[in-house]
Amino acid sequence: MNPNPKFATLATPQQLTKTIKALAENGFIVELVENGKEAKEKVLAIIPKGAEVFTMTSQTLEETGIAKEINESNKYDALRPKLYAMDRNTQGREMRKLGASPDWVVTSAHAITEEGHLLIASASGSQLPAQAYAGEKVIFVVGTQKIVTDTSEGLKRIYEYAYPLEDERAQKAYGAGSGVNKILIINKEIVPGRIHIILVKEKLGF
Repeated sequence: MNPNPKFATLATPQQLTKTIKALAENGFIVELVENGKEAKEKVLAIIPKGAEVFTMTSQTLEETGIAKEINESNKYDALRPKLYAMDRNTQGREMRKLGASPDWVVTSAHAITEEGHLLIASASGSQLPAQAYAGEKVIFVVGTQKIVTDTSEGLKRIYEYAYPLEDERAQKAYGAGSGVNKILIINKEIVPGRIHIILVKEKLGF
């Protein structure tokens, strides 16, 4: 299945204004930056040095250099290198617990609606507990090509655009395809200051 090019177009100024207002009304902290470089600077300014941080698997975090800086700079207590060093066959339960409730989570979303809702799809569901509830602080870095009208269109974006690209990436990286097995929809955040969304006026990720 070829990705639907409709979902690769950056949001208009009118869409951005409407979406940012809706996100703020739904309890999210929202900032708009011009490009991936600014997004990286913003993320690193928000997270305290030495903090425990888990970067979720994300093309956006790879493309912006955020994942590399957090996981390889030794400036943070990065969880991903720790997880890579563990044995999934013998330490699977410990790995799931470690990744479920980090102090800081840096991630992305597959769609954000003009109504101020976030949609995240996953093959395994491994990132969803931390994003939904257990992570103390969560930062979403999202290219504005992911802004859609509503939840229905967000689901279409997942199936018609993000999934075909992620499936292709997974085949190359792991030798096995991906799947839209679990979907998280965050309509509102009730804990003040918990979720920070950085919208980037640049096409990033899937």
